[in-house]
Amino acid sequence: MSDDNMEKAMADITNYHHQQPYAVHWGDGSTSSSDGVRVKSAVEALNASYNPHYGLEKGVTMYSAVSDQYSRFGVGVINTNSIDAIHIVDILLNHRTELEIEEHYTDTAGYTDQVFGLTHLLGFRFAPRLRDISDCKLYCIERKEDFKNIQSVIKGKINTKIIKENYDDILKLVYSIKKGKVSGSLIMGKLGSYARQNSLAKALTELDKIEKTIFILDYLSDEDFRRKIQVGLNKGEAMNALARAIFFGKYGMLHEKDIQGQLQRATVLSIIINSITLWNTMYLPKAVEKLKEKEGVDESLLIHVSPLGWEHINFIGQYNFDDSSDYNLIDNMRPLREIL
Repeated sequence: MSDDNMEKAMADITNYHHQQPYAVHWGDGSTSSSDGVRVKSAVEALNASYNPHYGLEKGVTMYSAVSDQYSRFGVGVINTNSIDAIHIVDILLNHRTELEIEEHYTDTAGYTDQVFGLTHLLGFRFAPRLRDISDCKLYCIERKEDFKNIQSVIKGKINTKIIKENYDDILKLVYSIKKGKVSGSLIMGKLGSYARQNSLAKALTELDKIEKTIFILDYLSDEDFRRKIQVGLNKGEAMNALARAIFFGKYGMLHEKDIQGQLQRATVLSIIINSITLWNTMYLPKAVEKLKEKEGVDESLLIHVSPLGWEHINFIGQYNFDDSSDYNLIDNMRPLREIL
């Protein structure tokens, strides 16, 4: 299925659900989360390396994002020892879908201070689930003494002077990333390697402190915000579980040496995952209707139903990617099984 056909199918399913009296609705496409799946490499590849956390075999990481609508997008193949967080900007800017992401979630492994300021300037909100958040320190623009009740958690004062002095260069850098002149992962990797010697890196660090402080205050004071982050990350974990199940019965290995071949395999995996998601999304309302004929259904629970189940999916079969077929997904739905 081509990108165009996939987008058309997703639009058909969205319209179909909006016509239902009890439409199952998971999100509006404005939030997403990202996480990596470690895959072993059966051959010597430049981007494959050892990581003692995953055993004694070389491997790479398939790093991808999932939207609040359960669509997988922005997949990439990175070194398994690379910091996940530096690839977030690349995914959010280059996913080539109609999603308009406003807020993005990661776990602690996908977090680094550098991302806070850069994502803010690019128009996204970075919201990680931080481990040991009680150890995090806050920063202020005014005097530390002005915050008598929380002085113990204020580490220092923001250097607004260096931000002002380098702000034009910061905007030029952000514009270059936005227009694709340079990748966000490359910039964050470079700036992180010589932050002490570079005034631009220092200015970005001060911006990071501002955004991180605002985030921590929101995170601690807003229970709904914390729950929203956790829900987003749960969707990513469920998506990764489906990816492992599809990828050769949980024992998948990459046999491609070049990055292009690895990306091709990762992209096909995304297409299959999204196809299963679309299939389940189509049939869930029909299944609810059938259940209602037998017993009562608490419709308030439908928002907690995920389209990522696969117990009914046969992974051992034929995969047809024929673009020439004019198959109408909605008008050719299979009959449901009888409920015993």
